[in-house]
Amino acid sequence: MDQSNRYANLNLNERDLIAGGRHVLCVYRMAPKKGYGYLETAAHFAAESSTGTNVEVCTTDDFTRGVDALVYEADEAASLMKIAYPIELFDRNITDGRAMIASFLTLTVGNNQGMSDVENAQMLDFYIPPAYLQLFDGPAMNIEDMWRVLGRPQKNGGMVVGTIIKPKLGLRPQPFADACHSFWLGGDFIKNDEPQGNQVFAPLKDTIRLVADAMRRAQDTTGQAKLFSANITADDPFEMIARGEYILETFAENAHHVAFLVDGFVAGATAVTTCRRTFPGQFLHYHRAGHGAITSPQSKRGYTAFVHLKMARLQGASGIHTGTMGYGKMEGDPSDKAIAYMLERDEADGPFYRQGWLGMKPTTPIISGGMNALRLPGFFSNLGHANFIQTSGGGAFGHKDGPVAGAHSLKQAHDAWRDGIDLLDYAKEHPELAGAFFSFQKDADTLYPRWRDVLK
Repeated sequence: MDQSNRYANLNLNERDLIAGGRHVLCVYRMAPKKGYGYLETAAHFAAESSTGTNVEVCTTDDFTRGVDALVYEADEAASLMKIAYPIELFDRNITDGRAMIASFLTLTVGNNQGMSDVENAQMLDFYIPPAYLQLFDGPAMNIEDMWRVLGRPQKNGGMVVGTIIKPKLGLRPQPFADACHSFWLGGDFIKNDEPQGNQVFAPLKDTIRLVADAMRRAQDTTGQAKLFSANITADDPFEMIARGEYILETFAENAHHVAFLVDGFVAGATAVTTCRRTFPGQFLHYHRAGHGAITSPQSKRGYTAFVHLKMARLQGASGIHTGTMGYGKMEGDPSDKAIAYMLERDEADGPFYRQGWLGMKPTTPIISGGMNALRLPGFFSNLGHANFIQTSGGGAFGHKDGPVAGAHSLKQAHDAWRDGIDLLDYAKEHPELAGAFFSFQKDADTLYPRWRDVLK
């Protein structure tokens, strides 16, 4: 049944919809199945996303028609459609009237993803109007709170040098804590990798107790504050809370040095919000493991990485992994800096919509995935700053002189870029950075082909 007479209005103007402030706008790359018209399928998609189904029903009244989602642009040649969703459609909490990402996703990428007339549909961008934006939690903490713990300036405090303890699985509690202590003698921040939790060979309570002790000893030795991101992900919110409370109790006087890592894609919005609301005084480290199943550039359904990370700021992520923008081992390219800008800035351009955040706290980019000291300057130059958390596993523990030298090499790469000094020239006077060239020779040959002559 063609529902375009009800669920499409191509006379609507996007500028007027934004000025009106009563609609969430979404843009999709959509292709209908063979034999179905483009506008007809787009209208069916909007109907299924809001007040309709595949047939007319007798219970529809005039009010219901007033909250229809409407297709306001349909460009078959570009395979693009835009839909306006009245904000009244979205579910709100009965406890406090706040908005929820679960409802946003249920409508915008819900049953419409499985409709028989849709070949594929992927959300590319969305716009949230001020009246709806103010109902989301947003972040409670971000990198400024980490800079405060580290004793740095609250503006442009620079890169937080971090690592991930490797192997990601297989270490017992004491070797894990020993690895933490080793890195902390040179670096700032350590995170659990996403599968690390309460394995039978590494009980969480034993591991956390030893890591808390390692932090104390590293701080005593260096005279510098250290940071740890502990994984509290679980299916059960009460399990997450129990883990979080135990971790804070165990770190005791260093509890404010602890972030909580949540696998936000696999555990979902409930897990993220449980952490955000139960522990608002902790940095909420959103790990997006598994997101590539939907957001990969190869995918034609679901939503893009840009959409995923934009939703994370709404939910309250203090920091989220943003990929390496083509400078590390993960999928991506330099244009992905637009994702970081949407997280960091109070107003930023997306692929289709300009989003204002109305003073909502920024979300901090977390950079990981095959990065080392040699790759960092290019990343800094592309992004235009170094105010993010950077976690190098192999880039620290793969250094020929060990993790302390690896951590120092990362800091030195940052300092060279900040001061506008060529990395090879800086390496002449900084042995840890020079050691990175010998440790990561393939990267050195590609990025700095003169390095063997310069460093002898």
